[in-house]
Amino acid sequence: MVQWTMHPWERDARLAHKAITKGPEAYGLLIEIACTRSSEELLGARKAYQSLFNQSIEDVVSRIQCIERKVPLLVALVSSYRYEGALVNDSTARSEARTLRTAIRTSNKKNLIEDDKIVRMLTIRSKLHLKAVIKFYKELYGRDIYKDLESEMSLKETIQCLCNPQTYFSKVLIDALKDDADDDKKEALTRVIVTRNNVDMKEIVEEFKKQYGVPLSRKIEELALGNYKDFLVSLIDRINEKMTEIPITGSSTEEGASG
Repeated sequence: MVQWTMHPWERDARLAHKAITKGPEAYGLLIEIACTRSSEELLGARKAYQSLFNQSIEDVVSRIQCIERKVPLLVALVSSYRYEGALVNDSTARSEARTLRTAIRTSNKKNLIEDDKIVRMLTIRSKLHLKAVIKFYKELYGRDIYKDLESEMSLKETIQCLCNPQTYFSKVLIDALKDDADDDKKEALTRVIVTRNNVDMKEIVEEFKKQYGVPLSRKIEELALGNYKDFLVSLIDRINEKMTEIPITGSSTEEGASG
């Protein structure tokens, strides 16, 4: 619950530092932070990291030795500052869908997360552009990109965080709520609800119910305990209340017409 009181930039900086300290099994959190935050939020987290730990997160990630295969992707992701406007070049997106398909087909020769073209695409293109790439991938090849990336979880999670974060976070939440969840997965329950509360938690709650057939708040009530449960459920209930509110519009017009 301490996370709730922190400024989002500090919170993300501390989460990133914790992930780096824990080692390879936690590096997915770096992908999550880098890909689900806005450009300004990620820049703020980088500034906070440097202030808190007296070094840049880009430098720290680049010096990770035990997962050299992932370093180019991770460094590029945490260093990115994406265009966030509405402009998408369909011709370029279609071309990059073909590039992605070719890279997947030849991944036995060159690992996808070591492919400069793929890393560049995922780290400089806007999220709307990447959604267009995924759309064209499906249209051109009739294939689900996420199924094609089952053997490359880092890349799959990167694309999902960028293009479909609600599905990604729903999976994180259900894993955190399983009986056999370890401490890291259980901690993710708080992290997701707190960090996404004022961002897209409404959409995550809807996606969770759609994917798993049970309201998130009910699942939390079944498994969590005490004040911790009450805190999380209160946050979810607040979201649910907003979802059920029906705005009243046009009342003055109707009154004027009836008069």
